[in-house]
Amino acid sequence: MQNIPIKNVGDGIVSGLIDRFDRQYVYLRLSITDVCNFRCNYCLPDGYQPPSQRQTFLRVDEIQRIVKTFASLGTEKVRITGGEPTLRKDFLEVVHSISQTAGIRQVALTTNGYRMARDVGLWQEAGITHLNVSIDSLDPRQFHLITGENKLASILTGIDRAFEIGYQKVKVNAVLMKQYTEKGLDDFLRWIKDRPIQMRFIELMETGEMDHFFKQQHLSGQQILARLQQEGWQLKPKAITDGPAKVLSHPDYQGEIGLIMPYEKHFCASCNRLRVSALGKLHLCLFGEEGIDIRDLLQSDEQQLQLEARLKSALQGKREHHYLHIGDSGVRNNLASIGG
Repeated sequence: MQNIPIKNVGDGIVSGLIDRFDRQYVYLRLSITDVCNFRCNYCLPDGYQPPSQRQTFLRVDEIQRIVKTFASLGTEKVRITGGEPTLRKDFLEVVHSISQTAGIRQVALTTNGYRMARDVGLWQEAGITHLNVSIDSLDPRQFHLITGENKLASILTGIDRAFEIGYQKVKVNAVLMKQYTEKGLDDFLRWIKDRPIQMRFIELMETGEMDHFFKQQHLSGQQILARLQQEGWQLKPKAITDGPAKVLSHPDYQGEIGLIMPYEKHFCASCNRLRVSALGKLHLCLFGEEGIDIRDLLQSDEQQLQLEARLKSALQGKREHHYLHIGDSGVRNNLASIGG
């Protein structure tokens, strides 16, 4: 673990969150729980296992202080992640507090869609502006095999409901896996032809607990990209708050395709996001260090300047890139604990 010096951090003249490689951070991925009710084979195949020592996830007042401080440093977009964030009993209160923070323009949610058909209207009222839903297969049997839940029909109903109440676009995430995606790609393409869905394919990433699964199932996003470009799909330019996806559009399709390829050369060059875990640790990279504790500076509004200083100082220790390409996933055993 890298030690980040905290002393004299108030002396810097850098405004906003900018690292040593001139990357600016305007996007916060905030996990609010580690708990998940799905058992996805690439993430938590045995389901969520509570730790032996009881953990207390960030309180609403702590979340408010995190978001307010990030916003004061130029953050415009917050993505609420988990685990499955909607499992929190105070989820709507969390969303509302984030959406009311001055400077925050987008409040996005990444969800497995378990409660979407029932609750998406409440999410919208609370302040969710953008939706990401995980669907790894459009075949109900395969979906059940991947996730351990027979919920595909309900999740698809939830997406339809989102469009009915006014969402202009829904992003749908699928992890690329040889066993499922190669056969299912045409199903996804047909599905988005007449729907404003950005179908995002995410390369399977090697983590500590899933080495064998990775070797069996890893499918390069470059193969999908090459096929799509041959079929007339074209790359779109990026906005400053966009995530890492390469987005393609096609004149014959209402939907879009996004490809997230962390093994691609220069993947980290456009990094614009930082992560805070549900236990109050700042993570500079999804595949990096143990995290820098910031929870001690979330107990009072008077600590904001100290928190700003710690965030700026910590950011100067951010590496230029991850080391996934040489098989080093850092300390990340699975992705459920930090929202991917």
